Amino acid sequence: MSLKMRKKFLMATSLILGLVLHCSAFAYGEYHRPFVNGGTVTGRVVIKGVGPMIGGTVFLIDAEAGTPPSATKYWLVPSYVYVLDDNAAFKAVVPEGTYYIGAIERRSPEILGPPEEGDYFFISQDKKGNPKMLTVWKNSVVDLGVLNDAVKFRHTMLEQEGITAIDGVVRDGQGKPVGGMVVFAYPTSVMFGRPLFVSERSGKDGKFSLRLSGGGTYYLTVRAGYGGGPPAPDELIGVYNYGAPVSVGTKEVKKGIDLLVKKYLEWFQQEEE
Repeated sequence: MSLKMRKKFLMATSLILGLVLHCSAFAYGEYHRPFVNGGTVTGRVVIKGVGPMIGGTVFLIDAEAGTPPSATKYWLVPSYVYVLDDNAAFKAVVPEGTYYIGAIERRSPEILGPPEEGDYFFISQDKKGNPKMLTVWKNSVVDLGVLNDAVKFRHTMLEQEGITAIDGVVRDGQGKPVGGMVVFAYPTSVMFGRPLFVSERSGKDGKFSLRLSGGGTYYLTVRAGYGGGPPAPDELIGVYNYGAPVSVGTKEVKKGIDLLVKKYLEWFQQEEE
């Protein structure tokens, strides 16, 4: 293995290790960590004409991050997620701050990711249709009552004009397309902590489309699931081009961004030429 390739290999394995650590903390830490002197948000979610949103989740997105949520242009990774109880009620304890709130009932067992065809979801909106902000004070309790704004998601709802996205194909080491993979976008090369955006799963042809709120520089990772802790030894996982950034303009669809995936353990097995 040449010195240049060895450096790239070590960079990639370092980034993969960071991704593994991120996934472990992200899946089990941020979502259920108690907050001292935090505020509490309560409520109950009902699907109009259907009934309680049993088995759904409530998600909160930190408004101070600066990007409001959208279900038709892009999908943000939530800051906190809480599972609804058997009565479709929730009790979310979060740090003092301002948030956007929504809920989703999925037909699949996923916790994260954009809504899929047939899922019920909503993002709380004001009278003008803009995402509504919720302020939570330290040691306060905000009771939102019954939330009944959920609608059935259809892919036809996705906006096609004026979007910003990164498109490409997920491939394995033999160049074959890999379906069922999820692509994450990070704002910095560290790629640790909560990513900003997440894609739908890649198709059978390996194609993915990662929708973004606007132009900028992003760093991409890919794995077989939205969460669930460290990957299994044979789980496919990857980082775009050894951690290289992808730049995209606002309302541009950047194409041709292929992502290489290998089994988790393969990233740590050095091969001599």
